[in-house]
Amino acid sequence: MTTRSYYAPKGGLPPQTQMTADRAVFTEAYAVIPKGVMRDIVTSFLPFWDKTRLWVLARPLSGFAETFSQYIMEVQPGGGSDKPEPDTGAEAVLFLVEGELTLTLSGEKHRMHPGGYAFIPPGSDWQVRNEGNEAARFHWIRKAYEYVEGIDPPEAFVTNEQDIEPTAMPDTNGAWATTRFVDPQDLRHDMHVTIVTFQPGGVIPFDETHIMEHGLYVLEGKAVYHLNQDWVEVEAGDFMWLRAFCPQACYAGGPGPFRYLLYKDVNRHPKLNASAAYRGR
Repeated sequence: MTTRSYYAPKGGLPPQTQMTADRAVFTEAYAVIPKGVMRDIVTSFLPFWDKTRLWVLARPLSGFAETFSQYIMEVQPGGGSDKPEPDTGAEAVLFLVEGELTLTLSGEKHRMHPGGYAFIPPGSDWQVRNEGNEAARFHWIRKAYEYVEGIDPPEAFVTNEQDIEPTAMPDTNGAWATTRFVDPQDLRHDMHVTIVTFQPGGVIPFDETHIMEHGLYVLEGKAVYHLNQDWVEVEAGDFMWLRAFCPQACYAGGPGPFRYLLYKDVNRHPKLNASAAYRGR
């Protein structure tokens, strides 16, 4: 089994001697939040969470990306929440990058280790606690689930990426692979959270331009990303936030694999304002 590393922020502040300018950028099509700006002064806290702080990487933003929020949670030993999610319509993915976490789903406990992945459907009864001796850090991706008449929401599950064989993309000789946690054709799911891996020299050889919004958190390695005609260097700990139709491609420079946690919205009709007009006739 391959030992994986996952970058997680630790906070703190840089020295007064550090140069002020960083790689952070926000445009009409994308944002890059580099690891160097994830400091103590931009953390927040949540109701009903003990010994916990978080970095908010993304939230629904009108005219930009509107479907999801993404946090990096930092839970100290003994911390957590018995009432973590206030929105009964929200589904979630948790992905653990450091420490240990005990997730309780409908009364059943799951001990999660780095690489641990949990899908939590809307309306679930769940709690989370750090019963270990070190801080636990994990991504929490939230989306308002889009119900479809005749299709039941998917069930909860807990797994680890180490137990899932990545799927090589066609015609890439294994240079580009995706670790998928759900069947892409399972229409119960309206979001996919996957891990994408590029071997050194691997590329997305064209500018993807599509309806899906993205959150991309770099877990390991470095690359050059082509975003809306800009070339941007990214490395482990950086977050890229892409609105729909932002052109995107990348080149993995090495020396090791380039890996990121990827969110995208899928499998649903775009919402149409015309429906309101028809009702008014």
